[in-house]
Amino acid sequence: MTKPRVYGHTDSGRPITDAEIEALAKEAEAGYDVDELLARRGRRGRPSLGSAPASVESVRLDPELRDKLAERAQTTGMTTSEVIREALRQFLQAS
Repeated sequence: MTKPRVYGHTDSGRPITDAEIEALAKEAEAGYDVDELLARRGRRGRPSLGSAPASVESVRLDPELRDKLAERAQTTGMTTSEVIREALRQFLQAS
């Protein structure tokens, strides 16, 4: 038995073979249901952080503070942005 020819890979890493191409061609020839395609597509972009689009603010950090931030993010399994947002929320609630 010969190994199927691979023409590339999908975004998920699945190989694109002759069988895959044939199935896609049959689907295209039968016509597409636009609503089904849109549902299959998935959402793009970053998830919303609140009730409106988020703003980006620049903050200068000294190397020591940046190191502590990176360390906290790693130990908590959060991103540095999540750590900063949480710290800011706590600070503003305390005042």
